[in-house]
Amino acid sequence: MLHASLATDGARILVVDDAPDAIRLIDGLLSPHYRLHVACNGESALRILAGPLPIDLILLDVVMPDLDGYEVCRRLRALPGREDVPVVFLTGNRDPASETAGFAAGATDFVSKPVSAPVLLARVRTHLRLRAAASALLEQNRTLEARVTERTRELSQLAAELAERNVELDRVRDAIFLAFCSLAEARDNETGNHLLRTQHYVRVLALQLRRQPQYAGQLDDTAIELIFKSAPLHDIGKVGIPDAILLKPGPLNAVETARMHEHPVIGRDAILMAERLLGAPLPFLRHAREIAYSHHERWDGLGYPEGLAGEAIPLSARLMALADVYDALISRRVYKPPLPHATAVDLILADRGRRFDPLVTDAFAAEAATFAGIAGRYRDE
Repeated sequence: MLHASLATDGARILVVDDAPDAIRLIDGLLSPHYRLHVACNGESALRILAGPLPIDLILLDVVMPDLDGYEVCRRLRALPGREDVPVVFLTGNRDPASETAGFAAGATDFVSKPVSAPVLLARVRTHLRLRAAASALLEQNRTLEARVTERTRELSQLAAELAERNVELDRVRDAIFLAFCSLAEARDNETGNHLLRTQHYVRVLALQLRRQPQYAGQLDDTAIELIFKSAPLHDIGKVGIPDAILLKPGPLNAVETARMHEHPVIGRDAILMAERLLGAPLPFLRHAREIAYSHHERWDGLGYPEGLAGEAIPLSARLMALADVYDALISRRVYKPPLPHATAVDLILADRGRRFDPLVTDAFAAEAATFAGIAGRYRDE
């Protein structure tokens, strides 16, 4: 049976850096929790990776003599069995061109130098948990499929095996959501109870909306539960936004806004990567992918990233769009005070048929008091 916490203590991490001081710093941070292996240059790292030693995560310096981090990453991705090992680049250069080159070479994430201990520990822990969840799901599927094949002639036992499989898949599904949410919380200084509030807003909207005949079939209990669990992943793409923009204490300029507008694409791609690790598209990640990618689209087509309009926007994302805006309006930000609930309601109703789906807006109007209750119950301290 799979333990839901997916503990990763004792995982093997390969640190590749030509700077002894950097290696000593990382060793001091990580060796109490993980088994570390060290390579002082790219060639040494590739020799280790070409051998049988199991490696669960690679911390890879970008600027090194002979082979730089990009080339090392490209070569290790061609090594059998190393295609899916998470690679976290360590770099002092986080400009968009460098990040694009890193992702193209096969990087999973970036950590800025000089290394921040809390950030490094959070990123390492989250990527190891995500990899463990993916590996566990693959192993669980193999085990359960073998059992089902073995018992095809015994119908009652087959039913029992399928029931057990569903329970295990639910646990792994929840573990994957937990890993993703941990990654979001490690990067965004404005999550907190925002994730809880928007999660509950979305469920309230969905339950109200399914009273409409055209949506009843799309919003059964299973769909609503999956949307509820997926909602906290709406801003998972912010893991790819530089700290200088994400943590800026004030409004963004035009260039910074354009960069911030990339987070839906980054979020969708992160979830697609998880599906590739798992070996196939999975229904329970569909809503998460839709919400992450499309929650900034508008009913009138003036949103981003694609400028979708009307019902071309996935229903889960239309629900998330309204929930996210309501919570932003009533929440304090470094650049604005919170608005009263009544003012936020008026602003959202004024955008009916423009920013928001008219029927979703009507559902909000019917549940405005419930929204206020959720906001109070999960208010930020």
